[in-house]
Amino acid sequence: MTDLSFPAGERGALHHVEIWVPDIDRAHDSLGWLLEALGYVAFQRWEGGRSWRLATSYIVVEQSAALKGASRHDRSAPGLNHLAFCAGGRAQVEDLAEEACRHGWQLLFADRHPYAGGPEHYAAYLENVDGFEVELVAEEPTG
Repeated sequence: MTDLSFPAGERGALHHVEIWVPDIDRAHDSLGWLLEALGYVAFQRWEGGRSWRLATSYIVVEQSAALKGASRHDRSAPGLNHLAFCAGGRAQVEDLAEEACRHGWQLLFADRHPYAGGPEHYAAYLENVDGFEVELVAEEPTG
């Protein structure tokens, strides 16, 4: 049985994010893998949906019946562009980015990696087959 108790967050803290996906199994394989690699734990599971939580927030992926025919996320359209996660130090960012390629992700901006966000911002930008982008940010200064 899943523990649905949830610690109270600070006022203004992000409670949850819900992402509608065209294929729940692909989302589980790519987004689910990444979230677990970042320390999230499986939280809820239902037909067509999954969630993972970390501390006082959680992320939902759902293949909703209300999804209006789009088969791929367009991060260049109005709406969500990407999610950025603290990913540890530079070595951890690189390890995650390398492993992510085996879980349905590809490296974006490879010609500028790991400084695609600028010379002081060490990060890996990844995109999965459904067009969702994540940014894995190194927490240590680039110095």
